Amino acid sequence: MPLDPQAAVVIEMIDAAGLGELTPETDPQAIRNLMDAMALPGSVAVANVEDRVIPGPAKEIRVRCYRPAGSSAKPVIVYYHGGGWVLGSLETHDGICRVLADGADAVVVSVEYRMAPEHRFPAAVDDAYAALCWVHEHASELGADATRLAVAGDSAGGNLSAVVAQLARDGGGPSLRFQLLVYPVTDYEFESRSMVENGTGYYLTADAMRWFYGHYLSTPADAADPRVSPLRGELAGLAPAMVITAEYDPLRDQGIAYADALRAAGTPVEARDYSGVFHGFFGMQDMIDVSKVALDDAVSALRVALAAG
Repeated sequence: MPLDPQAAVVIEMIDAAGLGELTPETDPQAIRNLMDAMALPGSVAVANVEDRVIPGPAKEIRVRCYRPAGSSAKPVIVYYHGGGWVLGSLETHDGICRVLADGADAVVVSVEYRMAPEHRFPAAVDDAYAALCWVHEHASELGADATRLAVAGDSAGGNLSAVVAQLARDGGGPSLRFQLLVYPVTDYEFESRSMVENGTGYYLTADAMRWFYGHYLSTPADAADPRVSPLRGELAGLAPAMVITAEYDPLRDQGIAYADALRAAGTPVEARDYSGVFHGFFGMQDMIDVSKVALDDAVSALRVALAAG
């Protein structure tokens, strides 16, 4: 279908703000500052929101904990923000985390992992897994039930979610109930149909992906590492997943391929491709109606997966 009219308006706004162009001369910190300045506080009220720091493998990790009202132990979702392992923050993804916490009636712990180019691969992976283990070990302190644990993330955060799910399986835990993977990066590739057809004009571009990888990877050989390209890892024995993709996203086919490979490996998976929208739409519920639909679908899947019993 054609680009959703609301999505088209947002694309125009993004281009006008200068967020769609990433060149070798682009300063990552300048883009981070611009994105944080443009980020609006989430509109969904959550009973308690607390910023704190937790131990990390190299330095302390900043996290933001969202807890809905109620005294009972809640399920817990560890959320990793997107931004190509270079951009994004707790602030840019505050709205998504509030919606998930409120809608799924779950504690959400949003993780500010180390980012490139200051900290290249595997720093983000190491922080992501360390945060998951910390949340599992300290669930009771957060008012959460460690047996009802999920990972979630969008784009590079979806990549980290998929990667830590594999690491948790291989490392003897923590045990996960669910993975919510929103237009995840799953493979280092530039030849898929969606990468070619959607590689320009829809916010995330193929050149931007090259820019992100150029900042993230420590060596070219890292591209084949399953911690960068989880599609190349072993996919059996993983937690059930929901994979969300967007029609006009260069990463669409990577997400679909990951869902197909999970299913072939015996992992239960629900794949949903949303028509008329582009990479990044998931957090734009105040501007794009399809985003509300996708968030509602994600919340429903989390509620079912993380139900008590």
